[in-house]
Amino acid sequence: MDAAYLDALLPRIGRALFETLLMVTISFTLATILGLGLGLLLYATRPGNLLANRVVFGGLNLVINIVRPVPFIILAVSIIPLTRLLIGTSIGPLAATVPITIVASMAIARIVESNLVAVDPGSIEAAVAMGASPARVLFTVVLPESLGPLTLGLTYIVVALVDTTAVAGAIGGGGLGDLALKYGYQRFDWFVVLVIVVVLIVLVQAAQLLGNWVSRKVMH
Repeated sequence: MDAAYLDALLPRIGRALFETLLMVTISFTLATILGLGLGLLLYATRPGNLLANRVVFGGLNLVINIVRPVPFIILAVSIIPLTRLLIGTSIGPLAATVPITIVASMAIARIVESNLVAVDPGSIEAAVAMGASPARVLFTVVLPESLGPLTLGLTYIVVALVDTTAVAGAIGGGGLGDLALKYGYQRFDWFVVLVIVVVLIVLVQAAQLLGNWVSRKVMH
């Protein structure tokens, strides 16, 4: 392994790392907004809850149950026309954020719903008895009560997104996964694969540590 090899490899790793972080950041931001909204709506429209509506709850529940079991790579290929409509291309980091955002938002919606359901009903009943509107109960009682567990759930999503961006490399999404396939696996350069695996492990550990720290701050 000579200096010329490393001089050629390091810029590629830096560019791939930037693409991976770009995909994770954009997808996580959009998916959190969408997933939080869907999760709140799922919780509020559950039978017996603040805005109980069987039609809305059943429809959202059905959509999430249809999307979640589909493997990411199949979903990404199946929505290529939508990706091209939104981004103008189906290749590259920005294009990969479309299917990643869809998958992540469905997962976040379930995490939000499950954490909100665990909130003490007594707190909700007390707020309702004091005349608080459903929206006020949701945003000033239910959501704050579940922020700690929600933070841990969102940390899990960030870790999963790092894994998903690696898979996105198989369909031209760029990032570390794409580099590992093209310059590692296909060229039988196992050093490249090893370096990328180490980089991914460091990213996951950093995300987990940050999520744990934020969760402790929120819960205290």
